[in-house]
Amino acid sequence: MTSVWHQVRRRLPLGERFDALELLDGGELTTHQIEENLADLARLNRLPGGAGSSIRGVRRLAGRDRGIAILDVGTGRGDVPLAFARRGWPTVGLDIHPDVLRIARRETVREPLVEIVAGDARSLPFADDSFDVAHCSLFVHHLAPADAVRVLRELRRVARRGVVINDLRRGLFPLLATAVSVAILGRNRVTWTDGLVSARRAYTLAELDRLLADAGLAVRWRSSRWLPRIVTVATPGPSA
Repeated sequence: MTSVWHQVRRRLPLGERFDALELLDGGELTTHQIEENLADLARLNRLPGGAGSSIRGVRRLAGRDRGIAILDVGTGRGDVPLAFARRGWPTVGLDIHPDVLRIARRETVREPLVEIVAGDARSLPFADDSFDVAHCSLFVHHLAPADAVRVLRELRRVARRGVVINDLRRGLFPLLATAVSVAILGRNRVTWTDGLVSARRAYTLAELDRLLADAGLAVRWRSSRWLPRIVTVATPGPSA
């Protein structure tokens, strides 16, 4: 059984990060397809490793302080800012896609603790130390290494306490778990296609650590490595 497992791992192209655009990044989807995909991602965020794990990561930086301000970059439908708001955390959700912004504003309009703004994560429209925590979920894997470092530096710049990254990790188990999750919870082809591409575009934990170090950040806490999605809490400075 072990030899079969190793053969499967060798045959899958997981040794290097897959360099291909997801459909969501291609700019050719209809508004309806984007809406369905974001709804699917919101469902996936309810699974272990999703929004609940992000909340635990934020609490690592916040402690017992409930008066923290959060920036959520690549906010999508706004479901994670809404989850933060239910804990009493004012959150600004940022995205660059006009259709995504429209959907996020519609979904969060009745929550006064959530504000949705347009902006480029590579050059955030905020002053230094504008927030306590900067967070992003299922976003970093969309970025090439140079852009990822640029974004992480921006997150570090605007966050007083630190950065929380929730993302897939590349590997055989995460790929299989992602395939099962999108097959069960996905409602359209964009989710099915992009889910598998995402799992192959994801960074390994070692690769993510190097990106964080290049951005001047050091890992302080990490969620369970058994899940396909890992939450990493990082703060400015060298590794402990």
